[in-house]
Amino acid sequence: MHVQELDVRPLRKPDKHPAIFQTYDALAVGASLVLVNNHDPKHLREEFDADYPGGYGWEYLDKGPEAWRIRISKLTSTPIPSIIGDTHAIVSDARDPAATGAVWKLQMRRRDLDSNIVRLQPETRIATHAGPDLDVLLIVLDGAGQLTTEIDTLDIQAGALAWLPRRSQRSFAAGPDGLTYLTIHQRRQALVLDPAPGRS
Repeated sequence: MHVQELDVRPLRKPDKHPAIFQTYDALAVGASLVLVNNHDPKHLREEFDADYPGGYGWEYLDKGPEAWRIRISKLTSTPIPSIIGDTHAIVSDARDPAATGAVWKLQMRRRDLDSNIVRLQPETRIATHAGPDLDVLLIVLDGAGQLTTEIDTLDIQAGALAWLPRRSQRSFAAGPDGLTYLTIHQRRQALVLDPAPGRS
C-alpha cells in the first residue's frame, strides 16, 4: 500500500498540526502517513493521545538531527471510547486546601462537550450570576452546600444531580467540608459568568 509522506517543515507553525490532522482524518483504516518534521513532535503526540487514545500507531523511522520521520497509522475509523479519569482520585486530590476552582477538565481538542470538576473550599461561595447561554448538568461528587436560585435555596450533597437551565440565575455556597461538583455542557469557546441583574 502506498504511504503518503507529509513534510510540514515548510509550513508556518500554526498551520502544522491542522495539516497533519486533516491528512490523518482522510486516511482509510489501516493506512499510514509518514510525517517529516524538523524536531521530535512531542506535543503532537500528546494531542493524538488525547484525541485518539489506542486508535493510532506511532513509529519513529528517523530521529533527526536534520529531519524526524514518523509513521502515523490509523487503526480505527473514529476515536474509541476510553477511561479519561478517576473521579475518586480527583476528589481526593481536590480536598487539598490549595485546590480550588477547576481541578479537572476535558482535554480532547475535538469534542462536542465541555466538562469540568470544580472545587469550592469550605465556607466559600460563587456569587449570584446568570449562567451561560446553554444548559448545564451538575453532579455533586463530594461535600455539601447550597444552590440558590431566583426564588429558593436548595441543599445539595454528594450524589445530587442538578439541572441548570441556560441563562438561569444561581449562586453556590460550600458547607464546612467544601463542595466538589462535575459540570457537563455543550462546548463553547469561553464560559463567561455574567453578574445577575440587580444584584451585587
